Amino acid sequence: MSNEAATAQAAEAVPAPEPLPHGLGVSLPAADARAKTEGTFPYAADLWAEGLLWAAVLRSPHPHARIVSIDTSHAREMPGVRAVVTHEDIPGSPFHGRGTADRPVFASEVVRHHGEPIAAVAADHPDTARMAAAAVIVEYEVLDPVTDPEHAFEAEPLHPDGNLIRHIPLHHGDPDAAGEIVVEGLYRIGRQDPAPIGAEAGLAVPRPDGGVELYLASTDPHSDRDTAAAAFGLEPERVKVVVTGVPGATADREDQGFQLPLGLLALRTGCPVKLTATREESFLGHAHRHPTLLRYRHHADAEGTLVKVEAQILLDAGAYADSSAEALAAAVGFACGPYVVPNAFIEGWAVRTNNPPSGHVRGEGAMQVCAAYEAQMDKIAKKLGIDPAEVRLRNAMATGDVLPTGQTVTCPAPVAELLQAVRDFPLPPLPKDTPEDEWLLPGGPEGAGEPGAVRRGVGYGVGMVHMLGAEGADEVSTATVKVHDGVATVLCAAVETGQGFTTLARQIVQETLGVDEVHVAPVDTDQPTAGPACHGRHTWVSGGAVERAAKMVRTQLLQPLAHKFGMSTELLQINDGKITSYDGVLSTTVTEALDGKELWATAQCRPHPTEPLNEAGQGDAFVGMSFCAIRAVVDVDIEIGSVRVVELAVAQDVGRVLNPAQLAARIEAGVTQGVGIALTENLRTPRGLIRHPDLTGYALPTALDAPDIRIVKLVEERDVVAPFGAKAVSAVPVVTSPAAVASAVRAATGRPVNRLPIRPQAAVVTERS
Repeated sequence: MSNEAATAQAAEAVPAPEPLPHGLGVSLPAADARAKTEGTFPYAADLWAEGLLWAAVLRSPHPHARIVSIDTSHAREMPGVRAVVTHEDIPGSPFHGRGTADRPVFASEVVRHHGEPIAAVAADHPDTARMAAAAVIVEYEVLDPVTDPEHAFEAEPLHPDGNLIRHIPLHHGDPDAAGEIVVEGLYRIGRQDPAPIGAEAGLAVPRPDGGVELYLASTDPHSDRDTAAAAFGLEPERVKVVVTGVPGATADREDQGFQLPLGLLALRTGCPVKLTATREESFLGHAHRHPTLLRYRHHADAEGTLVKVEAQILLDAGAYADSSAEALAAAVGFACGPYVVPNAFIEGWAVRTNNPPSGHVRGEGAMQVCAAYEAQMDKIAKKLGIDPAEVRLRNAMATGDVLPTGQTVTCPAPVAELLQAVRDFPLPPLPKDTPEDEWLLPGGPEGAGEPGAVRRGVGYGVGMVHMLGAEGADEVSTATVKVHDGVATVLCAAVETGQGFTTLARQIVQETLGVDEVHVAPVDTDQPTAGPACHGRHTWVSGGAVERAAKMVRTQLLQPLAHKFGMSTELLQINDGKITSYDGVLSTTVTEALDGKELWATAQCRPHPTEPLNEAGQGDAFVGMSFCAIRAVVDVDIEIGSVRVVELAVAQDVGRVLNPAQLAARIEAGVTQGVGIALTENLRTPRGLIRHPDLTGYALPTALDAPDIRIVKLVEERDVVAPFGAKAVSAVPVVTSPAAVASAVRAATGRPVNRLPIRPQAAVVTERS
């Protein structure tokens, strides 16, 4: 037998490999997984350009001070220094900010928070740049900082716009309504840092036309471009933002104050300039979660049914407005949680202080109030002597109910179903009191805990978040889909921040067009805007735009065939790369139908409009909502106050599962982030100074701290107004899990637990307590 014949016979004996699954509902691997595992993913910190200069930023060591003088002469004279810029060197607008442009690019007269930028330097070596920044002499008149948000109301104005950023008085129902049972509470939520895997970095390259290109880990490139163009005194088309690999984003990539000095230095020197932040600079520069003070009073009848909720919510916005107005709207709108409350009276304020700026961090506003209203539900259950899950079930919201804002919940709201699922899930076994199982104790191996001091607690959290922007935000995204030679390309300025958009875009096109090979083009501002990567926007709006464009291409593909056979395109279907008719007369492949043609289409997706809350806190402010219920099981050493989260059982309203593996990973990541909020993460700022701005002093949960996470139920009740019927999944477990952990610690200790993160002393049980 010849070699050719033997090869042919062997080929016949080996079955052809099964085609890889694709399309919606399949666990398609992440599009960037290979590049990340091989180390070829293009992070901004890895970028390089010929003639590169290095930048460094001088930041204020004081939280509040008047600037008497700035002397840059020593820095300018240092060998290797190419430029030094301050507020005097800004050719355009000296202010920037998300939502409200109230933050100076460089402080000129007053510094309002620790770490505020004063000057920036470009030099031929990173060490030279840092030394030159340190050589800038700034004379300060140190002022007393306002760090207590309650004092901001009476304090002297910290900003020309005043100390009050927004006030929302929500009035819903009868103010005289009262219940037989009344419980009250005062709650404090600490400052959480996004703590990105990689610190901020960027590269600015001047263009021949006098413009500049910014290579950034941006989550909203068009907004960043417009802000940069305004500061540089340029037309937007002369500034281009190219999105590099984003090493995770939960708001930390939205610090525009990092980007602007970079571009100014490139324009000033005519050379590419790179800036890589240290971990300390990262902590000082980007926004954090709003520390919040909450006062609550709940009224209920003798059966535990809610009658009225009264609350006061105070957000510490830090020195500048950023997204505090939007965070306050979420906090006030969801202040009663996913429960039916006929009467609600909520007062919400966001104020400026001299603390570090607060901004968008996953679940902002909703997370803080969830911790408070769930503590109130525990108090009602305890006062009435009923099961904590039962009191929640008696008040659970459903589709058709009305929020305290007056908005009817039109989306699926299976709150009771979620809560029942986690309540009925079997509890984990108790740890054995044997030496080999000591690692199960709070404190871990070699911990100080004693088995006899450990108490187990079971608690519940039920949370909700809104999806997309709110209060009239114009949510729109544009996408283009092209098909040529059996390969599809998606162009959309939706940034992949880890939420899986590029994978989802591939799945949408595979599902719609039957094309296996789909590429998603890199993002830059030459493409039409897709908006910021937050609130599940890109799953809904950008995914919707991709789907519409793909369907338009599908029509272009099928119309000639439908016309040839005298039928409508609706009678043709595409499955596994094959086009067939309903009656079997037509059967061909997508490749044959394309016949070398290039097809393309561009489409937009814009959800139904919303409206701002009025002077009484009323209005249809939110596009859609998602819900989650979590049951937490914890072990607490009541002598030393250490807490171990044993298990978190999760049930979530997801609309439709588009990628099972990706969805599970997002839920697990959100739950783990919430554990950090509950137990360890607290960025301490005594008198406005960030203490220990590093990952040693800021205690993130590690893999050893992550509990067993059981996703016990995913409710797939499709939201009819959302593309594919899917809902965002990342934020709501972040919102819910801290409340569930706190509830379980309350159950284990009998202590009130009214502060997050939970301090050890709050979990210690003494005879007095």
